[in-house]
Amino acid sequence: MEHDGQLELYAAVAVRLKEAHSNVRALQVPEGVRMALTRKLLVITAAAKHDLADAARRLERFNTDLVEGRLPEEDS
Repeated sequence: MEHDGQLELYAAVAVRLKEAHSNVRALQVPEGVRMALTRKLLVITAAAKHDLADAARRLERFNTDLVEGRLPEEDS
């Protein structure tokens, strides 16, 4: 039964990661900001391989920051 819950969480995280990548691509921001956001998503993706629940929390924070306009500084 717990296995089913893990599969559902995995599917939900996968869908939300895909949406987050699409949202980042659609942003009208400097390329350095887009690259920083993409790196954050790649870190979340890697974390999902080891700790799915933590990755889900990180992704939720990432999406909240994105919606609220808290973007990283542009790399120089």
